Amino acid sequence: MSTEPVSPAPAGAEKKLLAGLLGILLGWTGAHKFVLGYSKEGVIQLIVSLVTCGLFGIVGLIEGIIYLTKSDQEFVDTYITGRKGWF
Repeated sequence: MSTEPVSPAPAGAEKKLLAGLLGILLGWTGAHKFVLGYSKEGVIQLIVSLVTCGLFGIVGLIEGIIYLTKSDQEFVDTYITGRKGWF
């Protein structure tokens, strides 16, 4: 058996699960954007969702799924370090 040490998750990876679940469950509110520190995008998502009666919430659902399917390192590189606000 191999006893290789398990490397710790990269800094910022702890936000992945919360942001993913919020995107799936409350995506129309932009809550997942606020968790990641994207206030401007979060406000945009909330306003557009209110104007479209929640139809823009599909974006939050898709983003939540994308967040959860990425590895911790990919998530951190893309959304924490790279500051990619949309998809």
